[in-house]
Amino acid sequence: MRSRPLPPLVRACFVGLCALAVLCWFGPWLTRFDPHAPDWTALSVAPGTAGHWFGTDAIGRDVFARTLAGGRLSLTIGLLSSVVALLIGLAYGAIAGLAGGRVERAMLRVLDVFSALPFLLVVILLLTLFERSLALLLAAIGGYVWIDLARVMRAEAARLREAPFVLAAQAAGAGFGQRLRWHVLPNLLPLALVYLGLILPQAILVESFLGFLGLSVDEPSASWGTLLSEGVQELDSAPWTLLFPAGLLVATLAVFQFLGDGLRDWLDVHGAREAAAA
Repeated sequence: MRSRPLPPLVRACFVGLCALAVLCWFGPWLTRFDPHAPDWTALSVAPGTAGHWFGTDAIGRDVFARTLAGGRLSLTIGLLSSVVALLIGLAYGAIAGLAGGRVERAMLRVLDVFSALPFLLVVILLLTLFERSLALLLAAIGGYVWIDLARVMRAEAARLREAPFVLAAQAAGAGFGQRLRWHVLPNLLPLALVYLGLILPQAILVESFLGFLGLSVDEPSASWGTLLSEGVQELDSAPWTLLFPAGLLVATLAVFQFLGDGLRDWLDVHGAREAAAA
């Protein structure tokens, strides 16, 4: 990494995400309203009334507490599924790029096949056919967002394959596994962590879409996607039930996108843009 300081935009994104994570994680416990307990005496209360900063929904649940609780769940699922995608994409791309030749071409064809599949429909089908669980949800979302990461890792690993230190290790008798473990993966990890900032908002968006369709978590838990689905149903009588979760979701995705782009530009990662567009 370079010794120059982080750009102001990247620092601001870091601060904003840390503040959002702390708020979503501890906020629901600090409010006096239970995000899942209905209050039949405060149905569809407008924002700012009786201590309900974001108002209440049709059965009296506090929208502020539910938005923070939903954010905690969406961020957790998005982060864990992104880590799953990171592990799969990093390993797959590193092996393909370091192997080269027929192995690399065959693994690239597999990526092409996966890219051609309507993967989101496959994820919806899996969540519909099998009993929903957190493990299945993480595997489904992680399996959806790993492909672009694998392409970037493959391109960078192919460049490292011809690097002098890798060729020297090969000439010294280092096997494929040793070169992969000690030379390629450590040099790919910084790029993979930067790209994590780009796939994480994608994972959060996929989880929100699945939640909107009712395929994410079950009641009484709620993610941002679940809240959006409920807010659409109450749009005419209580529009704030949609506007606040949607606004926080859009702001989170935007901050993650700015952070990923800023880190990638700061590190000046070779070939990241070209590989991502391939």
